[in-house]
Amino acid sequence: MPSQSAPPKSHAVHLAVHEAELDALFEISQVVATAPRQRQMLQSVLDVLHVRLGMTRGTIMLLSRDGKELMVEVAHNLSEAQRKAALYRTGEGVTGKVVQTGKPAVVPKVSQEPAFLDRAYQRRTFTKDEISFICVPITIGNEVVGTLSADRVFDESAALAEDVRLLSIVAGMVAKDVQARRMIDAQRHTLEQENLRLRSQLEDKFRPENIIGNSNAMREVYRAIHQVAATDVTVLIRGESGTGKELVAHAAHYSGPRARGPFVKVNCAALSEGLLESELFGHEKGAFTGAIAARKGRIEEANGGTLFLDEVGDFTPATQVKLLRVLQERQFERVGSNQTRSVNVRIVCATNSNLEKCVEAGKFRQDLYYRINVFPIFLPPLRDRKDDILLLADFFVEKYSKRMNKEVRRISTPAINMMFAYHWPGNVRELENCIERAVLLTDDAVIHGHHLPPTLQTSDASETVGWGTLDQRVSAFERDIIIDALKRSGGNMAAAARDLGTTARIFRYKAAALGVEIPKR
Repeated sequence: MPSQSAPPKSHAVHLAVHEAELDALFEISQVVATAPRQRQMLQSVLDVLHVRLGMTRGTIMLLSRDGKELMVEVAHNLSEAQRKAALYRTGEGVTGKVVQTGKPAVVPKVSQEPAFLDRAYQRRTFTKDEISFICVPITIGNEVVGTLSADRVFDESAALAEDVRLLSIVAGMVAKDVQARRMIDAQRHTLEQENLRLRSQLEDKFRPENIIGNSNAMREVYRAIHQVAATDVTVLIRGESGTGKELVAHAAHYSGPRARGPFVKVNCAALSEGLLESELFGHEKGAFTGAIAARKGRIEEANGGTLFLDEVGDFTPATQVKLLRVLQERQFERVGSNQTRSVNVRIVCATNSNLEKCVEAGKFRQDLYYRINVFPIFLPPLRDRKDDILLLADFFVEKYSKRMNKEVRRISTPAINMMFAYHWPGNVRELENCIERAVLLTDDAVIHGHHLPPTLQTSDASETVGWGTLDQRVSAFERDIIIDALKRSGGNMAAAARDLGTTARIFRYKAAALGVEIPKR
């Protein structure tokens, strides 16, 4: 039996190459299906191309979000610095043209192609062999999102068209994964943006427009307001006089569902027992001398809204009993009436008293204390939130300069030091009064230390009064004037000297003698 002749060598080589390509495609499909992260998957694809098919310097580039630049996503044997440096604009170089046209490109000899920019690997510098370059687009639908490229050592007999076909198949497999992961990234980006937007809205709610302050202590107050505003829970605002308890009550009311309802305030400390009862519950005609007509009380007026009881610690024992019923049942009777009335009202209380000690002393009912102390909000004194002093001072300067129709540009450094050194027993209310006085007194658009009340000027921080000899006080005052002039002129010494009606030489001499540093221009 005659032996069969062996197939031609070229045919055997073709079969081996075809088998290697099928093995490579199968392995790549496994990688695409199982790799947990995109960059890891793409890197493994390039490794398969290198090991199975001998394609070196495999590179996958993807378009940026704005679609203007191609950036290396993964590359075979490329350092991180080289990866970041290799950027192409759409239409730039061979790779940019592939993105622009959406068609593959083959460069048989990169040394003879002027459009081949070679930014990533710098083949012409480090490679002695002639190189062939194959680049195919990665497309999703009709949109080009990137490129897949690889090198081969130049061989005249090499079928580069087959390499283009193979890389196009791989690019299609990669594109599906890139599309899926991009959709996930887009959803994640949308969720992150929504999260940031919602957090920004929450921050706005945490920081009511009627309250000034960014200190950590005030942020806690904002969070508490946000937590309780949407509910009907009874709130007890505690803090020293002048800290802004009424502002917090307003914020709790206008940030919640009762914002369209009335906000009714009762100052419990300002009324006698008889008047307070009538003020709260109302009265019928003839209930007492002078009651010539029936009158609604503040509780009825607040129906559908919020009743703010300021200085609740000053309630008399008899009034405390009646208020307890309102808190428990939302029911009451007018003075001189037996008719029980119901009311839908949210109650916010405030006090600067130590209610715990009042309970121990028998001045405040324990059951009422527990009823109003459902959700306490503690307002810090100004001395414990000094980070807010300058912010508050600027706000009051703007407020009173508009009211008095005066231009006030700033507060001098010594005046700021005095405010920071002071202990502020009257809290924000005292600061407001100080700034109102200072705005009234200033005549050069600057609030100086001597414009502040004497209680602040006794501080060592004044640098102008209250310490040292006459010469020391004059020098400190001159230093303040020079600093102010430099601030007004933006650090321009010549302009500051003209502003003070002196020469630049005298100004420089004075500044040096007083230790004032002149900015270099």
